[in-house]
Amino acid sequence: MAALTRVRSLLFMPGTKADMIAKIPRFAPDVAAVDLEDAVAVADKETARATAAQAIDALGTGGPTTVLVRVNPVGSPWFTADVAAAARCAAVGLVVPKLSSPQDLHELRQALAENSWTDALVVAGIETALGVADARALLVGGLAGAYFGAEDYIADIGGRRTSAGAEVLYARSQVCLAAYLAGVPAIDQAVVGLGDDDFYRSDAEDGRSLGYQGKICIHPRQLELAHQVFTPTPEEVAHAEAVLAAGDEGVAVVDGQMVDAVHVKMARSVLARAGRTASRAQAPEPERR
Repeated sequence: MAALTRVRSLLFMPGTKADMIAKIPRFAPDVAAVDLEDAVAVADKETARATAAQAIDALGTGGPTTVLVRVNPVGSPWFTADVAAAARCAAVGLVVPKLSSPQDLHELRQALAENSWTDALVVAGIETALGVADARALLVGGLAGAYFGAEDYIADIGGRRTSAGAEVLYARSQVCLAAYLAGVPAIDQAVVGLGDDDFYRSDAEDGRSLGYQGKICIHPRQLELAHQVFTPTPEEVAHAEAVLAAGDEGVAVVDGQMVDAVHVKMARSVLARAGRTASRAQAPEPERR
């Protein structure tokens, strides 16, 4: 399984809403997940599966958005049929919520094999206490990415959600670190309040500072905010290019700050986020174990 290359935004769309799914090309998230889990009531699980598959097929293929299906958790009554339906439609992979144990991974891979879908892109939802504790072990082995689900994590551990977010800082950092060590992109937590753009932007900035590559969006209005935060500005790109140029000379000074190997590495990361290829100072990446 290949890793996702651009995940500034992961937009969840209800699997029951064919009209909303049809608007995915217009909304243009980097990744869209048609949701059969949280957005669908138990009574609607069966009909949502068929609605979602038909709507995804109607989108066609070849657009800039990576379209996935968020299935119900491994071990749930709907998981097996969800995977089978996703494998038969035009989706290129799955979002698997509440991934918590090696047994979950085994059952996931078995379900993919049974549907001859071993090349599916799989994004893992790390959003339980056990999943956070064992995140590093769960994210090895060819997953395409991972997201941190703060709301489900706090509900599982019995905490209380606050606007400051101190209660999830450890878990949020743990998932991001585990994803980095596994070599897959990490997607930051959702902001469930839809009316406060400033808070969404601030929370996204915090996630970017931790090392996340993108953010969950639960409404299309959040997409522009996520893209603003996780796309380097022209000034950041220009600074990164200056750092790489200076890096050719060893230790140097750029904009009054010392530049050495670690700053070269950070500059390369900025250019990668911007979709540019760094041509200078290509020091090898450290081995991740």
